[in-house]
Amino acid sequence: MPKQIALFNHKGGVSKTTTAFNLGYMLAQKGKKVLLVDCDPQCNLTGMFMGFTAAHELEQLYRGKGIKNIRDGLAPAFESKPIPLAPVECQSLEDQENLFLLPGHIGLAEYETTLGIAQELSGSLPTLQNLPGAMPHLFRITAEAVGADIIIVDMSPSLGPINQNLLTTSHFFLVPMAPDYFSVMAIDSLANVLPKWREWLTRALAISTLQDATYPLPDVGPKFLGTIIQKYRLRSGNTASTAFQKWIDEIVDKTASVLIPTLKKSGMLLNEERYTRAGISAGGPILQMSDFNGLIAQSQKHSSPVFALSDAQLEQSGIVLERIKKSMDRFNKLFSEAADKIIMLID
Repeated sequence: MPKQIALFNHKGGVSKTTTAFNLGYMLAQKGKKVLLVDCDPQCNLTGMFMGFTAAHELEQLYRGKGIKNIRDGLAPAFESKPIPLAPVECQSLEDQENLFLLPGHIGLAEYETTLGIAQELSGSLPTLQNLPGAMPHLFRITAEAVGADIIIVDMSPSLGPINQNLLTTSHFFLVPMAPDYFSVMAIDSLANVLPKWREWLTRALAISTLQDATYPLPDVGPKFLGTIIQKYRLRSGNTASTAFQKWIDEIVDKTASVLIPTLKKSGMLLNEERYTRAGISAGGPILQMSDFNGLIAQSQKHSSPVFALSDAQLEQSGIVLERIKKSMDRFNKLFSEAADKIIMLID
C-alpha cells in the first residue's frame, strides 16, 4: 500500500504548495514513484505542476471525457451516483517520469459540509457511510494505477472537515511553518486540534457502518514526521538573519515543549529510534530553508523545482547567474537531505 503524507498547517503562507512540489520531485528523483494530490480548492499545486498562468488553462484541463480531477473522482460517492470510484487520470512531467499529479478543483469545497455531516452522523445515517473513506480510497486506487509508492497531499489552510479527514487518513504528516509570530501561535492551536481529530478517528473506527462501507475508513493513525521551516532571509555565511533566527528558535522550542508532548499522548509520534535513525529529534525540522526569492517565479513558469532549473530557464548571465546557481545547489542539497530523512522515517 502506498504511504500517504499530508502537508498541513492552518496558518497560510508557509509554502505548503512549493514544498509539496519540490519535495515530491526530489523523492521521485531518488527513485520513488510519487503522486501529488492537490486538495486545496485554490489549485496552486495544479497550476505549478502544469505551468499554468491563467484560469482558462485550468478550465481546459477539466474539459473532455474521463475523470480528470479530484472533484470528478469523488462525485460518485458525494453525489450518490450508481457507479464505483475509479482512478483519476493523472498528469505527468516530461522530465520526471516518477512524478504524477492528481489535479485539484475549486468545487472540492462544495463537499465540505456534506463530509462534515457524514463524519458526525454516519453512525446513525447509513446513507452517508461511504463518504469518510472516499478520499483515501480514491487516492489509493489512483496511486496504484500509476504505481506510486508515496502520496503527498497538499492541503488548504483551514480546520474544516476535509482537512480533518485528509490528515487522519494519512499515514504521516509534516507541518510547514514560516519564521514569524503567527506560526509560533499556530503551534498552540495545532496542539489543541490534532489530538481532537485523532480522538474522532478512534471513535469513527469503532462505528460498524463505517467499517462495513463500500469505502471503509482506513485505520492508519497519522504519525508526525516533523516541521519544515521556510521563507526567511539569509545573512552572510548562509545563516538566517538575527530577526528570523529568533522566530526559528521559538518554533523549535515550542514544538518540543508544547506540540510533541501532546502528540505523544495521543499516539501521533513514531518510535524515538525512528527519528534518531533519520538524524533528527522528535518534532525537529526535517527541512530548514531560506526564501526562494526570484527562483519561484521561474519554477512556476517552467514546471520545474527550484533546484533543477536550467541556465536557459533562469534567464540570467554572468555574476548573477553564478550567484543563483549557488543558491540552487544549496536548495538541491537541503531537499535531498530532507528526502533522505523522510524515506528513512516512513520505510
